[in-house]
Amino acid sequence: MLVVNIHDAKAHLSEYLKRLEHEGEIVLCRRNQPVAVIHPLPSPRRNRAVGLERERLKVPKSFFESLPEDLVELYEGHGS
Repeated sequence: MLVVNIHDAKAHLSEYLKRLEHEGEIVLCRRNQPVAVIHPLPSPRRNRAVGLERERLKVPKSFFESLPEDLVELYEGHGS
């Protein structure tokens, strides 16, 4: 854990962010009193492969049909 006053954090933010991975977290202090904690975000998940469910999921033909006129009017803000 790295404890830093806000003034120092402003002046050396990029340096402290580089150290964040090794330190685990940064505690920001105002006049030596803790006010916030900065911690690293988890690593992003791997990219998922596209099309894994292609054979299992079917889109019905009705999906591509036009909506009823009353729903279109409501969507456009003309209906009541």
